[in-house]
Formats: sequence, C-alpha cells, structure tokens
Amino acid sequence: MNVPLVIPYVDHREEEIVLDVLRSGWFAHGPRNKEFEADWAKKFGVKHAISMNSCASTLHVAIQASGITGEVILPSFTFVASANAIITAGASPVFADIDPKTGNIDPKSIESLITDKTEAIMPVHWAGQVADMTAIMAIAQKYSLKVIEDSAETIGGTHHGKLGGTWGIGCYSFYQGKNMTTAEGGMFTTDDDVVAEKARIIMGHGISKTTLDRHEGKAQPWIRSAVMSGYNFRMSNLHAAIGVVQLSKLDEMNSKRQANSEYYFQGLKDVEGVQLPYIEEGNQHVWQMFTIQVSKDKRDDLVNYLRDQGIGASVHFDPPVHLMKPYMNVKGADNLPVTNEVYKRLMTLPMFPHLTREQMDFVIEHIKKFMNV
Repeated sequence: MNVPLVIPYVDHREEEIVLDVLRSGWFAHGPRNKEFEADWAKKFGVKHAISMNSCASTLHVAIQASGITGEVILPSFTFVASANAIITAGASPVFADIDPKTGNIDPKSIESLITDKTEAIMPVHWAGQVADMTAIMAIAQKYSLKVIEDSAETIGGTHHGKLGGTWGIGCYSFYQGKNMTTAEGGMFTTDDDVVAEKARIIMGHGISKTTLDRHEGKAQPWIRSAVMSGYNFRMSNLHAAIGVVQLSKLDEMNSKRQANSEYYFQGLKDVEGVQLPYIEEGNQHVWQMFTIQVSKDKRDDLVNYLRDQGIGASVHFDPPVHLMKPYMNVKGADNLPVTNEVYKRLMTLPMFPHLTREQMDFVIEHIKKFMNV
C-alpha cells in the first residue's frame, strides 16, 4: 500500500474555476485575487487581506511595511523561510526556545530575550496549533512590540476562540501541504490601513496601483510610476481562483483532518514508546501535520522503516534553523535546550483530508510492528 505524506484535496470545483480563468484571458493578478481577498477578510474578520506569491513574501513584507529594522524574536524550530524573511527585509532574528509539549514558541523564553533592540515577536503556529497568543500579546503590550504571526501551518486554528493570524499581522501559506492550497501562494492580513497600503506597494514593484486597478480606472492605464523600490510578490489570477474554492472548503477539510487525528490517537494511544501530540487547553487544533515523538535512537530508523513500507513519513524540522550554516551565530542560538532535544525525537505521519481509515490502519500497524507492540 502507498500512503503519501500529503495530497491536496481538490475536485471538479477547482478544475472548473481554473478553466474559467484560462478562458477569460486574464492570467496575472486580477479579478479572482480581489474575490479571494474579500472572501478571506470576511471569513477571518480582518480589515485587509492581500494575496501574495508565498508566505515567505508576506513575512518579508510584514517586516518592511512595519518599519522594523531591529531585532525580531522567533523560534528556531520552524522552516527557514521565517528567519530568511527577517534577514532579507533588513532586520535581525533572535531565537527563542519552544514549549516541550506543543512545539510552539515559549513565552517565558521570549521575555528573557527582550532588549532595547527588540522591535517585534514572530510566533510560528506549528503543525496546526496556535501558540499561546494570550501570553504573547501581553508581553508585546508590556514592551510595546509589534507582532507578526507566521500562520503558515495553522489556517483555521484558534486560541480561546480567536483565529491564528488575527492577533497581529497575519502571514499564511498555501503551499500544497497546508490546510488549504493554491499550489504556491500566501495571504497577508492586517487591520492597519497604513501598513496595508505599504504592503500593497512593496509587493507590486513599488507601484501604488495594480494592473487591474489601472485597467478598471480607464484613465491612462499605461502609467506605471513607482513611489518606492519594491518587489514582484503578486499572486496570479489562476492561483487566486484555486484559493477561492479552497477557502470555501476550508472548514470541511479541517474537520476531516480533526477526524483523522482522532483516529490516529485511538490507534496509537497505548503504544509504548510513542508520545502523541499535546493540545493546549482552549485551542482548536487543525492538524496541518500529525506528529509523534519517539526516542532519539529510534526516530530515524522508524522514519526509514515506514518509508520502506510505502508510507510517506517525514520530519519537521531537522535541523532547526539555528543549526543551519547562515544562522549558527544568531543571538539565542546557543541556548535552546528544548529545541535541541525535541527536534531529534519528532517525526511526521501522513495527514490530509481524504486519508482513509485503511491507510491509517496500515500506518498504525507498521508503527506497532516496529515498536514491537
């Protein structure tokens, strides 16, 4: 049996809307972007939603549009894009440790790293669970810090009823393994009018009007005058069209992920040597990934064994960012005891909405076999 790590959940609805865009002749950033952004803003209760070509781009824009040039505290236990965005936008990363139970940034570690150079906190909501935003926002308010949420892995997850990505500036990923996908893409959200205006200019070559805006405005649509140096971080009309459909299915897909996670819990709860995920009280987990922990001496062998059986097991994240060459000397990199322990024990099991019980039984059976249960 073949059990992939992830398969996007698409059907005729995505096919039909993509064909509609292809037939329209408008492929670049256009009408479907506006629709996608409006739908997102409504569903997530934010004032501004801006579609971009990746979550990495949204993170970069969040730093630059916020005028951040000092230190940004984030976990090292994340994908390298989080730290890359801070560097490329002209700020400095500082690594905090994580909570050993949730894998999310530890608020106590954050506060211990704050200096007069600190300007922002970048919590990374890991694997489908929102970080402790109650504590993080209290710290941010205490020290007058900005908050940029890397919510790439937690689209639809909540902390005490409030959605991840809506506490500060929200940055989301639509890569194919996420809770919803546009193949590649990201969404930037904020309630700040000034930050939103800057973000739109930065992501569109430094030009204040998009091609669609100029086209719809009719008057001299060929005028493309930049007001600052910028980038091309735009999402295409094709990708946005997929996003429109995927967003309409988000609750359904997350519900299926939650049902699948419960099945894994039931199947693995009595397996000695397997530590199951921890859900913080007050959180709604949306299971972008389903991870387990085993002993360091068994982790790699178990991952390889499952892969040999046709099961798409993986590891997120090994190595953590502070062990990568460009980031070894970053402030905080020498004091991450929990991160240094957890990353050696964690592994990721297949998780996607239409994962079948038969496939999960196959995964559970082989974990038990390896663990001699």
